[in-house]
Amino acid sequence: MERLYDKLKAYSESDFYAFHMPGHKRNKALLGIELPYDLDITEIDGFDDLHHADGILKEEQERAARVFGAEESHFLVNGSTAGILSAVMGCTHRGDKILVARHCHKSIYHAIYMNGLVPRYVYPEFDISMHMNGEISKEDVAKALAAEPDIKAVVIVSPNYDGVVSDVKGIAEVAHSYRIPLIVDEAHGPHFGFHPVFPGRANDLGADVVINSLHKTLPSLTQTAILHINGKIVNRRRIKKYLDMLQSSSPSYIFMASLDACVDFLDGKCENAFELYVERLQKFREELKPLQHLQILRTEHYDISKVVISTANANITSPELADRLRKEYHLEMEMTGGTYVLAMTTVADTQEGLDRLKAALLEIDGQLEAKTAVSGSIEISGELPRLEQYFTPQEAADREEDGEAEEIPWKESEGYISLEYAYLYPPGSPVIVPGERISREAVELLCYYETQNLQIEGIQTEGKIKVWKHE
Repeated sequence: MERLYDKLKAYSESDFYAFHMPGHKRNKALLGIELPYDLDITEIDGFDDLHHADGILKEEQERAARVFGAEESHFLVNGSTAGILSAVMGCTHRGDKILVARHCHKSIYHAIYMNGLVPRYVYPEFDISMHMNGEISKEDVAKALAAEPDIKAVVIVSPNYDGVVSDVKGIAEVAHSYRIPLIVDEAHGPHFGFHPVFPGRANDLGADVVINSLHKTLPSLTQTAILHINGKIVNRRRIKKYLDMLQSSSPSYIFMASLDACVDFLDGKCENAFELYVERLQKFREELKPLQHLQILRTEHYDISKVVISTANANITSPELADRLRKEYHLEMEMTGGTYVLAMTTVADTQEGLDRLKAALLEIDGQLEAKTAVSGSIEISGELPRLEQYFTPQEAADREEDGEAEEIPWKESEGYISLEYAYLYPPGSPVIVPGERISREAVELLCYYETQNLQIEGIQTEGKIKVWKHE
């Protein structure tokens, strides 16, 4: 099978001259920087068109479907966000109700806003001992659908940012009993299915639409992802219509070549690499068992590629640990949470990289002491607060645009109806969603994040939040 990269490389080395976009005209010397201008083309003859694929891109997407166990797959060059927006909007109509895992990524909430949907939430279990969001239970999904059988779709994230996996198979069965689709944001799980140590992938467990960010845990360029479609419940034409609307009309051939190269690696060429990766990862975890104050967290159903380092029982905060790893050891972590730091590993990690992180954690741990209570300090679990929905996100946005907003300090916002989001990014799971009445627990959680020197995003003015002024 011809690879897109090989075709681009051959074209770049030919004597074809570009009287077409892009404007750099494959002239690498002009700016004097080593970007792959020579491979960057537009939809010219022989290279197919992502929006009307009938050649090499059609073949590559069909191979991706086979490799990932899907019935139909579509390359995404605008990241998983484009896939999530297209999936949600393609599976619902304006004004529909949708059941959403509350710790979903902000792009889910943007889709809710764009389609004027009425969200209903199912909350993840919360492990108070680990200060971590856990699974979405199929029982909670069943209760929500029984209470409001007019819900039109279910959306969950599995695995979540911390690697916690939900019962996709059970939740799919519940959703299908109501003849509605299950959309799974599996952005952090594209490596599932390529080694038995990792959980099963959502395509094999009954999910109707699955979104994978290949760039997160597989060797592919940032912004590359894939949307998969399965079964007969979803309207495939509607999803593809939104993909055409929401993806760039000038998709990057470099991105698509990266997707193709990644799929080619996974297609019968990755077994040895994954065996070595898993062996290194398991050894790495075993060698960190002597930690006395820092802890490596793991829940019952978990993706072991995510290394969650808890500081809850040590006299160091998570931002302090991340800062030390960055400044003293030149190790950059993926995310800093309220009481933990997240290190992401992938099949591309080297033994040298894992050894450096292991040595750094053991050395820092040896310099720490057990955490002691500090007078006046804020102690909080980090569990997502359950807020009362007063408006839909769309209605809240309408009120802001109509001038019905005032900005107040968020520390004084308890009881007000929010017209803005508030969240940490990453992971981008909202503490407050527009249209919700702000609770004391939400304010306390934001205050806690502030004491941990974590950046609160979603609000336009630091320290303030827009609220409805005409209650």
